[in-house]
Amino acid sequence: MPPLKTSLPHSLLVLALLAAFPAAHAQSSDATAQLPLVTVSAERELPLPQAAAEYQAEQLLSRRAASSDTASLLQDIPGVSLYGAGGASSLPSIHGLADDRLRVKVDGMDLVASCPNHMNPPLSYLDPTQVGKIEVYAGIAPVSSGGDSIGGTILVETPAPEFAAPGQGLLKKGEVGSFYRSNGDAHGANLSATVASDSLSLSYSAATAQAGNYQAGGDFKSSTATGRAGHELPLDEIGSTAYETRNQTLGLAFKDGRHLVEAKVGVQDVPYQLYPNQRMDMLDNQQERINLRYQGNYDWGRLEARAYHESVDHFMDFGADKRFYYGEASGPGGTGGKTSLNGEYCSPMSLTCAHGMPMYTQSKTDGLSVKADIAFNERDLLRVGAELQQYRLDDWWPASGGSMWPGTFINIQDGERDRKALFAEWEARLSPQWTTLAGLRYERVSTNAGNVHGYNTNYAGTDVANQYAESTAFNDKNRKRSDDNIDLTLLARHQIDASQDLEFGFARKTRSPNLYERYTWSTWSMAAGMVNLVGDGNGYVGDPNLKIEKANTLSATYDWHDAKRERGFKATPFFTQVQDYIDAVPNGSLTPGQFNVLKFANQSARLYGIDLSGHMPLAQTGYGRWGLKGLLNYTHGENRETDDSLYNVMPLNAKLTLTHQQGGWDNALELVMVQGKHDTSDVRNEIKTAGYSLVNLRASHSWKQVRVDFGIENLFDRAYALPLGGAYVGQGKTMSLTGGPAWDTAVPGAGRTLYTGVNIKF
Repeated sequence: MPPLKTSLPHSLLVLALLAAFPAAHAQSSDATAQLPLVTVSAERELPLPQAAAEYQAEQLLSRRAASSDTASLLQDIPGVSLYGAGGASSLPSIHGLADDRLRVKVDGMDLVASCPNHMNPPLSYLDPTQVGKIEVYAGIAPVSSGGDSIGGTILVETPAPEFAAPGQGLLKKGEVGSFYRSNGDAHGANLSATVASDSLSLSYSAATAQAGNYQAGGDFKSSTATGRAGHELPLDEIGSTAYETRNQTLGLAFKDGRHLVEAKVGVQDVPYQLYPNQRMDMLDNQQERINLRYQGNYDWGRLEARAYHESVDHFMDFGADKRFYYGEASGPGGTGGKTSLNGEYCSPMSLTCAHGMPMYTQSKTDGLSVKADIAFNERDLLRVGAELQQYRLDDWWPASGGSMWPGTFINIQDGERDRKALFAEWEARLSPQWTTLAGLRYERVSTNAGNVHGYNTNYAGTDVANQYAESTAFNDKNRKRSDDNIDLTLLARHQIDASQDLEFGFARKTRSPNLYERYTWSTWSMAAGMVNLVGDGNGYVGDPNLKIEKANTLSATYDWHDAKRERGFKATPFFTQVQDYIDAVPNGSLTPGQFNVLKFANQSARLYGIDLSGHMPLAQTGYGRWGLKGLLNYTHGENRETDDSLYNVMPLNAKLTLTHQQGGWDNALELVMVQGKHDTSDVRNEIKTAGYSLVNLRASHSWKQVRVDFGIENLFDRAYALPLGGAYVGQGKTMSLTGGPAWDTAVPGAGRTLYTGVNIKF
């Protein structure tokens, strides 16, 4: 694929930076900041408000119609970017650290992605319309917000239970909505309803979304072939981007004075979600979860206890845009089969060809947590807590013919990952100008896995791809590991004067390897190619001897604002050094210009950068209130042992938004600017991408009970590649690392998309 002829104009970056600084002579108005509130929902304010950016449900409305991906709701937070994945399953990244390096909780539950491609991350289990609140701790996070992560914490909650006012009778309310997006013919609907007395509340929400493949802003590939006769894709169509999701949540809550007991049950059904940067597709995902919570307010403080259970049944194979049959045709006569001289189809009765590659994953997660906030006096608050999580995983691939025969390939069997944690956190208001927070967390993380074997369960003659030898060597190892992890957080806030705050801190964070990093065992290119957590097209092999990641982070924030916070500016530089960072090394030789088999390995890494953000009113006229907001993010990541760049670090990027409000109208003109990605990971043969600029339009009008949203994404239909989208393996012969899609094509971004949505309250 030739490089896209686009670049990031430096003048536009300067404009975004200037927008972050309030103009000294800007007209005063009643316009308030368009950035989301940056407070935490607690009885006492934590010392780092910028570290807990909070989005309430009403602040998310303008984004819900534009995407079915809940992670996309985070894209206006400084320092946050998104790894490309399925249409409803992108992975958040904070300052270059993503996926399991972040602690992501949904309604207080620590959910785990159960898939060798991490197709079902925690945020994929909620539709955007089911989100009530999002909190993001970027970089330095309090130990009470979670452990086993080095990059930050994301807390997502469904709407809190509502109760009728005393003497009001029954509270009855609800909302119904729908959306449509032109690119990919995406459409869906949502429903929520609540019936409550002053002590009992029953709520229900449901959402469904469906889309076909979407189109890029121009041709980005040289072939229309998918490997299936009669099925071709236009040169501008991004294969394997279709999806269908269904999510439901039922809640029951009881309130008695200062005590609340709540139960929530969630169910997800995904008939299919295809992936342009993975060799397999999700063809079924069933999740069931139950979450029990108690919260009590006492004279001494607050107590919260939670217990939850989650089960996941996950299935992958080749979707409609990827070749299904592999190998030589067996000739006519195969029962129920088709034949082709070029081997495109094989008889289902033949053992010389493979019929797809079915892959199954099952997991169960059980968790328990107890947390108490103890107020000793007006100055000192102590938070203490304990957490327990048990995670079980099985990952297996049934025989499908050819070399994937005669038995079942066991990728991970009886996988275990248990966490036990204790933490204590002391917040002190030393003076009206100074607030401090000190926290210590200890975790014991234990992992283990059972015996495995390849498709050929008994060695007899030829050992295809060393499956027998490698599984035997793996089984002979002691695979049980226990990690003792200690996290430390020190934060301070100094109010310089009425318009200036300075916040700074240090954190030591740890993360134990996940089960796929430790216990996947086969170096066979076909098997390794099915294990990929980052969408780069390579294959990966685990290592039971991986050590825990240990990150030391320094960060500071300067916050300037006027008395009414109508205008403000924030600057947050950060520096993180990671010991035993889990990167990749070649498994044998490394061949440039193609996909390779790599192995997870501990190395050393460094990340640093700065986040800038600001907002200001422009004018108030007869045509409404006008404002400007902007942000700029820069992150650099490097492997200190090899001098290689870290994979999938977002290049310099900026966003400038002109806002307008009048009556029920809330509108925005947005300019997104991204510099070319030239610092790439050599060991992964990461694809360089060109810079680009996009223009988006958003508008909404709200009445008392009706809201209408509409807009245009990528107004000028620009062609561009996603810097964090990974390698395009969305069509064709994707099972092969070397004989499939070309390694140098990046997943493109979507072309022009018109969208509209309507929500009606009742």
